[in-house]
Amino acid sequence: MANDQLEVLNALDVAKTQWYHFTAIVIAGMGFFTDAYDLFCISLVTKLLGRIYYQKHGAAEPGSLPHNVSAAVNGVAFCGTLTGQLFFGWLGDKLGRKRVYGMVLMVMVICSIASGLSFGREPKAVISTLCFFRFWLGFGIGGDYPLSATIMSEYANKKTRGAFIAAVFAMQGFGILAGGTVAIIVSATFKARFPAPSYEADPATSIFPEADYVWRIILMFGAIPALMTYYWRAKMPETARYTALVAKNAKQAAADMSKVLQVEVEAEQGRTEQGGNDFGLFSKEFLRRHGLHLLGTTSTWFLLDIAFYSQNLFQKDIFSAIGWIPKAKTMSALEEVFKIARAQTLIALCSTVPGYWFTVAFIDRIGRFSIQIMGFFFMTVFMFALAIPYQHWTLKENRVGFVVMYSLTFFFANFGPNATTFVVPAEIFPARLRSTCHGISAAWGKAGAMIGAFGFQYAEKGIGVRNSLIILGVVNLLGLLFTFLVPESKGRSLEDLSGEGEQENAAPSGSRQQENGTAPV
Repeated sequence: MANDQLEVLNALDVAKTQWYHFTAIVIAGMGFFTDAYDLFCISLVTKLLGRIYYQKHGAAEPGSLPHNVSAAVNGVAFCGTLTGQLFFGWLGDKLGRKRVYGMVLMVMVICSIASGLSFGREPKAVISTLCFFRFWLGFGIGGDYPLSATIMSEYANKKTRGAFIAAVFAMQGFGILAGGTVAIIVSATFKARFPAPSYEADPATSIFPEADYVWRIILMFGAIPALMTYYWRAKMPETARYTALVAKNAKQAAADMSKVLQVEVEAEQGRTEQGGNDFGLFSKEFLRRHGLHLLGTTSTWFLLDIAFYSQNLFQKDIFSAIGWIPKAKTMSALEEVFKIARAQTLIALCSTVPGYWFTVAFIDRIGRFSIQIMGFFFMTVFMFALAIPYQHWTLKENRVGFVVMYSLTFFFANFGPNATTFVVPAEIFPARLRSTCHGISAAWGKAGAMIGAFGFQYAEKGIGVRNSLIILGVVNLLGLLFTFLVPESKGRSLEDLSGEGEQENAAPSGSRQQENGTAPV
């Protein structure tokens, strides 16, 4: 590796934390804010969709989405996300991070707006349109995972890199919070404007035609934060690591970085030589160096998301089961939206958001490995503590205890593997495969999320909540074991981690000594 190439990257590694680093966190983080908002707000409106479009005349209970429709509405965005992670991950290594970054955002904006529109009024038409656009919304969101992580890791210095990548990811917490808050405001506004009795008092008037606007407004709101950051994303320069290591243009990398960061770098030559370190993803060399790493990042993310998403998407069912949310027929349609949103926002505020920021605060002190082991360990403990005496938790006097335990599993998911599985793949792979490998790891995560989202729905009906929680406890235990395949990346440079610095380090000792002004012995 040419020396000037390393000089640019070295300057980045030791650069002081500057204003631009925080700007980058916000620009990349707003993508994640939108991602979380879009992926989680659907769980706030599924009951409302059931009441509007699947109401049976004269039924004792309000309408609800049939199982297959509910699974499709909840899960179709995950299918899109998985495809987007693989496709845009690969594209980010081929075309460069910056060029693909704006593209991803526009897909998210257009599909957020479109998912609130419908072709036709029939339930089939409405749900088909919703599923179609949510698939493509997921596709855009999928691209944001590898690109945001890679961009942040390539901009950061090695001392605070973990905290910066985790801070981008932590914006998800605010996205979930915003989803709940928007749902509360919209449903409360409509409820005040159009008062309605509970379903059991009067089924016909418990839902009014204007309620159809509520879910559309909630879904479309996701376009606003994404649209706000488009201009700033377009202005971001390509990362120096991509320009120097993949495009092989150290001069350009130095020029780009000195525009945004206060680092003085002189790169003499315009283009750097192609190194011999150019093995591909499917080569034996990659398998030898990074095969176990990739297995570690994919398996831990996969196992975590099975547990994380089944917990998250089905909070509302668990709240109903323990009586935190009253029976559907005792509420009007909008009252139900309001109460589900309020419960989810409370959980997010008390456990999800603090968990993310605990990771940001401690990841560069404790290290990724320790946080991930600790998180999986406590998630396993709390899952079994919820599952084994499950009958005890369903009693009215123990409900608060159940919610506290449930919140703690969330806290340790976020101050634990939910953040670290996102951070590590952006650090340990070579620059020309970094975005691709992050996309592959994230896609395995989404495969786990789909098992969580679809599987839990059927498992709960088939084997009950208690057995489902036991299975999730076992899944977390497996996650803990697979963590041992992932290396610790705290405080090390990206080139050191990926082996890209090896060639420079392996330069003949003679040439090194001559550079230092000493003659070879």
